[in-house]
Amino acid sequence: MITKEAAPATPAPAPAAAEPPRPVRKKHRAWDEAPRWQIYLPLGIYLLFTLIPFYWILLFALRPAGSTSLVPWPMTFEHFEKVWTDRSFGTFFYNSVLVGVATLIMTTLVALAGGYALARFDFRIKRGFMLALLCSQFVPGALLLVPLFEIFAELQMINSLGSVIIAETVFQLPLSMILISNFIKNVPYSLEEAAWVDGCNRFRAFRVVVLPLLRPGLIAVGSFAFVHSWNHFLFALMFLNNQEKQTIPVGLNTLMSADSVDLGALAAGGIIAAVPVVVVFAFIQKWLITGFSAGAVKG
Repeated sequence: MITKEAAPATPAPAPAAAEPPRPVRKKHRAWDEAPRWQIYLPLGIYLLFTLIPFYWILLFALRPAGSTSLVPWPMTFEHFEKVWTDRSFGTFFYNSVLVGVATLIMTTLVALAGGYALARFDFRIKRGFMLALLCSQFVPGALLLVPLFEIFAELQMINSLGSVIIAETVFQLPLSMILISNFIKNVPYSLEEAAWVDGCNRFRAFRVVVLPLLRPGLIAVGSFAFVHSWNHFLFALMFLNNQEKQTIPVGLNTLMSADSVDLGALAAGGIIAAVPVVVVFAFIQKWLITGFSAGAVKG
C-alpha cells in the first residue's frame, strides 16, 4: 500500500513589530512663547507705581520737619511720638482694635449660623432671602446712616463703641453669610450623616466634623470683616462724638484742617494704621487665598 507523505507545515508568519508610540505634541500657546521681559516689564511698572506712594509716606514720616531730602536721613521718629501722645493715637488705636475684633467675632458667629441654615436646610423663602442678601450689597453704606442714627438714638447708644460694632456687623453680614454658605456646601453632607450614626447630635456633628474643615473660610470672612471695620470712616464719624471714643480713620481726619496739613504727622498716622493690617495679612495669606477660592466654587 502506497501512502502519501504529509506535506511539510508552512511556518506561521512572524508577528509584526509593534510601532513605537508617537510622541504627544503639546500645544504651544501664544503666552507660553512670550519672552520673559514682556512678563517682567509690566509687573515691574505696576510694582513701581504701587511702591512709590508707600515710599513717599515713609519719607514724610521719617525725615525731620521742613526737610526736602528724597532720602530719610537723618532719620527721626518725632512724628510718631507726636501723633501717638499729643494727638491721642494710642487711644484711637485701642478703639479700632476693639471695634475690629468685636466685629470679627460677631460677624463670624452670626454668619456661621445663617450660612449653615442656607446650606443645609430648605424652606419656602430661601430663594427670596438669598436674593435679598445679594440686593443688599448694592445699597451704599451712606444710605444707612440716617436710619441707624435714629435707632441708636432711641437706644441711647450714640457716642458708644457698641453702635459702631453693631453697624459694622450688620453691614458685613450679607456677604459673609453668602460666602460661608458656599464653604459649607463644599463639605460633603455624608460626613455629618456618619457622625449622626455614631451617636452625635447635629450641633456636635457640626462642631467636630464640619467646623474644622471651615477654617480657611472662617479666616477669609473674619479678616474681611476686620479690615473693613478697621478702615471704615462714616460710621465712626457719625456715631462717635467724644474724641476718646474715636477710631483711627477719624483720628487721621483730625490731622487735616482747612488752613494746613501736618504731612509728617499724617504720614506717621497712616503707617500706624497700616502696619497691623499688613502684619495680619502676612500671617494669614495662605488661608485667605484658600478660603476665597473655596467660597467661589458652587457646592
